[in-house]
Amino acid sequence: MNVGFVAHSSKKKLMQDFCIAYKGILSKHQLFATATTGRLIEEVTNLHIHKFLPGHLGGQQQMAAQISNNDMDMVIFLRDPQHPAPHEPDVNDIVKLCDIYNIPIATNLATAELLVLALGNGELEWREM
Repeated sequence: MNVGFVAHSSKKKLMQDFCIAYKGILSKHQLFATATTGRLIEEVTNLHIHKFLPGHLGGQQQMAAQISNNDMDMVIFLRDPQHPAPHEPDVNDIVKLCDIYNIPIATNLATAELLVLALGNGELEWREM
């Protein structure tokens, strides 16, 4: 399955820790991320991440295009609602598109853990139908 990762600056360390914790599950899937998030995940996990452009330079639009083409099965987007990014409209596009195309998305750690555990248990295989 194709799993996308996006993290606001203040959540990148949390994303790294999350990916370390679930490396075993994530290693069995195709992983995609915006540039900095992907590089940081790779540095701590040695997982292969397909990296888009930096989020504010078009990476979020690239992720959005994958979602629109139904080429993303799950998105983990650790966002910081208390410190919105200057490019917040692009960020909101990802959430909106996941809702439109029925793609599971986690915007906080609790939901991310539920989704990755479901992924590990094969509970998202309905996406392949």
